[in-house]
Amino acid sequence: MMELRKKDPWEFRGDLVVCFVGEGDRKMAAIPGAVVRKALGQAWKAGDFAGKKGETFLLYPALLGTGEAELPRARRVLVVGLGKPEEKVAGRREQVRCAAGTAAVRAGALKARRVLVVLPAGVELAPEEIAECTAEGLLLANYRFDKYKKEDPDKQESVRVGKFLLHGGGLATASVRQGMEAGMSAAEAACSARDMANEPGNGWTPSSFADHARKLARRSGMKCRILDRSDMKKLGMGGILGVSQGSAQPPKLVILQYRTSKKKPTLMLVGKGLTFDSGGISLKPASGMEEMKYDMCGGAAVLAAMEAIGREKPAAWNVVALIPATENLGGSAAMKPGDIITHFGGTTSEIINTDAEGRLILADALAYGIKTYQPDMVIDLATLTGAVIIGLGHHRTGLLANDDTLAAGLLEAGELAGEPLWRLPLGPEYRKQLDSEVADIKNTGGRPAGTITAACYLQEFVGDVPWAHLDIAGTAWNFTEKSYMPKKGPSGIGPRTLLHFIRTTGAR
Repeated sequence: MMELRKKDPWEFRGDLVVCFVGEGDRKMAAIPGAVVRKALGQAWKAGDFAGKKGETFLLYPALLGTGEAELPRARRVLVVGLGKPEEKVAGRREQVRCAAGTAAVRAGALKARRVLVVLPAGVELAPEEIAECTAEGLLLANYRFDKYKKEDPDKQESVRVGKFLLHGGGLATASVRQGMEAGMSAAEAACSARDMANEPGNGWTPSSFADHARKLARRSGMKCRILDRSDMKKLGMGGILGVSQGSAQPPKLVILQYRTSKKKPTLMLVGKGLTFDSGGISLKPASGMEEMKYDMCGGAAVLAAMEAIGREKPAAWNVVALIPATENLGGSAAMKPGDIITHFGGTTSEIINTDAEGRLILADALAYGIKTYQPDMVIDLATLTGAVIIGLGHHRTGLLANDDTLAAGLLEAGELAGEPLWRLPLGPEYRKQLDSEVADIKNTGGRPAGTITAACYLQEFVGDVPWAHLDIAGTAWNFTEKSYMPKKGPSGIGPRTLLHFIRTTGAR
């Protein structure tokens, strides 16, 4: 879907060549060819193009009426504005990513099948970062989910670009290749997470997580283990068992292990895999309930990250992933408010609200995973609370952690990935809201600080291990609109942040 091209971009005979220009860059040094620069200069003088963010200028070389030797061979040339230079590295990365996304969207609208993209070499970033962010923006914006739709050419307003080619624009080839491969890997992981989340509840079940993990393990050489209901009963996983009681779908605890060396630290990833959440007996409102097929986006993010880890094979980490997967429905055997369950390890929990189910399945996975695999640090991702949307909207993921170093690493990784996080506090004053008169803990602490008390619940099961919780309920779908993000539906958030964390933390 993407490859590197070294030949003169003007010799490319495909559907479209894309170049980038910054706002105020009247010299247009990044545009290879005086003829095109002259035509663009006329548009600049006329006020039709100034290199602003999101601006595009489309040129048909055949209409220029100049000597054939000077003209680009492609059917079209698209110039995309980068906007004003950003001060911070993360901002410049996002600038490139968004411009590449704009190019891919415009290419799809033009029904271009083969597109050559000249990298914006003038941006103040390392060559590998420019290539990485360009690749990410192109592939993420090129994403489509049309598995269940009939093809109708008459209604097709946009198509998926079949192949992108990157031209270094004067940047070092080895660095460009390295960055392109990193960007491709991260974008493919995010798109894989989107695919899982886009599946309907009857198309992606707990067993689907298990099947996908088994195939991934065979393909990548990882170890895969699936715990079923009988295993959970023996282990005393009352959280997963309780949530699954109302569903005909059997619960699964999916475990994947990537191992390098016993001397290397182990990172444990845990993702909430609620493949459909009706709220159980504490039923959700009917309006918008169809979106609860997205309640497995944390599990999708972790599984997609493991796909990328299997490709990249990081040498600095061992990684173990756990995905507790089930449905939460209100069947005749469903868990009821007032019930008491016993988690793995013996902690009892009073169920106040059956719609606060994500923390119940995560608690079992966290406690079991920490005891079994003894990780050096733990990160969990979950669409856990509506409260995080009230607090942060759809623009930042909520981060809560018991370790400052881990939290700082994730904050940086999120900024670099264009998936910003915001840290919220933890503390005993919040934990008091979870005190129960009849059990060790209760599963909700009321409306005040709902995101924080949900994290406090999870904190009960991690002990002293460095741990971070990412509440992606506000960003897993309907995330901040960007050129490379869908206006509606799942964003595929999480895998790229995790990959940045693994790549950069392992390199220190």
